Amino acid sequence: MQIYEAYFTPIYQYIRLRVDDTMTAEDLASDVFVKLINALRGPNAPRTSLRGWLFRVARSAVADAYGAKARVSHVELDDWIREATDEQPEFRFLQAVNQQRAQNAVRMLAPDQQEVLILRFGQQMSLSETAEIMGKSVSAIKSLQWRATETLRQILSGDGNGEVA
Repeated sequence: MQIYEAYFTPIYQYIRLRVDDTMTAEDLASDVFVKLINALRGPNAPRTSLRGWLFRVARSAVADAYGAKARVSHVELDDWIREATDEQPEFRFLQAVNQQRAQNAVRMLAPDQQEVLILRFGQQMSLSETAEIMGKSVSAIKSLQWRATETLRQILSGDGNGEVA
């Protein structure tokens, strides 16, 4: 029960960023914990990182349901990029414009670039955890993260002309 309470919300948030339907996201997140219970009885139990194992299973669940090309949800990206808290109307307007630009820029990234940013910055995963979840080497994650942030920088600075390299 403690594992469920500690990890359900981050697993759900991760899935919800990839899936547009809240009920489907809840079902997939719940299935992750059913798979954990079943895995504990066999040889596929988590060995080194429970959190990494749970996110790997969540990633597989999304891929099984939607394919490897699942992109960031339009609804939940709003929650991932925090909104302005200042009460000045001018500040709020500028923040909203910048937030919309950032959301559009993230949506322009390739799915694996979106995912690395979600795991590294949204879920605050380490490089090694992200590598394990995505089935890549740490150096590949570093490169992928660099390309994602560089592409975002180009898009947001106007150098990208609205297109992803």
